Amino acid sequence: MPAGVLFVHNNFPAQFRDLAEALAARGVPCMAVGQAHSRELPGVRLARYALPRGTTEGIYPLAVRAEADLIRGRAAYEAAKALKHEGWDPQVIVGHPGWGETTFLGELFPAARQIAFAEFWYHARGYDVGFDTEFFPETDEQIFRVHSKNPVMALAYATADAIVAPTAFQAGALPPVFRERTRVIHEGVDVAAIRPAPAEPFALEDGRIIAPGAPVITYVNNNMEPLRGLHIFARALPRLLAEVPDAQVIVIGDSSKRAYGGAAPDGRSWTAAIFGPLAFDRSRVHFLGRVPHARMLAALRLGAAHVYYTYPFVLSWSLSEAMASGCYVIGSDTAPLHDAITDGVDGTLLPFFDVDALSAAMIAACRAPEAFAPLRAAARETAVAKFDRAKGREAWLALLREHGVAIPPHP
Repeated sequence: MPAGVLFVHNNFPAQFRDLAEALAARGVPCMAVGQAHSRELPGVRLARYALPRGTTEGIYPLAVRAEADLIRGRAAYEAAKALKHEGWDPQVIVGHPGWGETTFLGELFPAARQIAFAEFWYHARGYDVGFDTEFFPETDEQIFRVHSKNPVMALAYATADAIVAPTAFQAGALPPVFRERTRVIHEGVDVAAIRPAPAEPFALEDGRIIAPGAPVITYVNNNMEPLRGLHIFARALPRLLAEVPDAQVIVIGDSSKRAYGGAAPDGRSWTAAIFGPLAFDRSRVHFLGRVPHARMLAALRLGAAHVYYTYPFVLSWSLSEAMASGCYVIGSDTAPLHDAITDGVDGTLLPFFDVDALSAAMIAACRAPEAFAPLRAAARETAVAKFDRAKGREAWLALLREHGVAIPPHP
């Protein structure tokens, strides 16, 4: 008799952590399939897979992604088959189809309902690709390569009983044929734990201390790349630092990680390529790299403003956490931000490429932080309304119940 939920994610638990933990805590049978680097959760049986081979040498370049996805799909099938041999038989499969793992699981568990997670449908123009051609000019080959990322994902969405997208922007990026079965459920952040709090002295690695009340700008870019507006932010700093002599800038992100939007030229990091040519007081711009979550939150509480820019792409968790922390957010006027911020109400949205506008907004925040107190309070209210993890969890549980999963009340 089918029961419980099978989670499928290349990097499990990822976006499914909270949901899987909640189900396991309620005694719902849970299992998961992920690649070798996936992490276990208490109460969730995890089957890891390894890739049996790489893609075919010399294969037609536009077929590489599809072949890689299908190789993963077969490997995930074999891992799930081991679960079936142990007696596992899920009622629902909740999977991220972005790497192909869900492709063949309907053959293994034909009675299971399938819910596909829609993180991002790739577009060749106007989204993460084609929005900003400064570093990656449009070519036919690039356009075709983007389209080649979608075929196996399309198969997953075509056969899914339901699709879940975190934001309206992400849902709207899907082809129209899939949108009718799509629900918007943001996985959320812990707004009970991430909340406004008094800033505390912030120690830098060189021993200096940034005191509460100092004019501080914060910026988080996980992979330190242009896709999150790194070049616009960097070019706005010289004017800020010149006009606000005591301003400090805290930059959080890992320059060594592979960028979503592509590699920097000449083998350099994007940080080196973008900041290198600029003239500014480098003693006041602090690149912290990847930091513990608590340290990031401490930096956010210190800031006069938090800058979040993005191409039309997936909205970062750091934005919802900044809003939950009561930050004054200066964001780009791009489609993903419209799901989070109303300009002048709970933040400020500026034209993405307008460097002077960003400089002016940061300067204003540093000179008169009290003027933006209403926007800080409204940002917190918006985060609670839109990005509360508890609300996202309940929406997911309701969807699973609709598809037959027996979920008892929370113990």
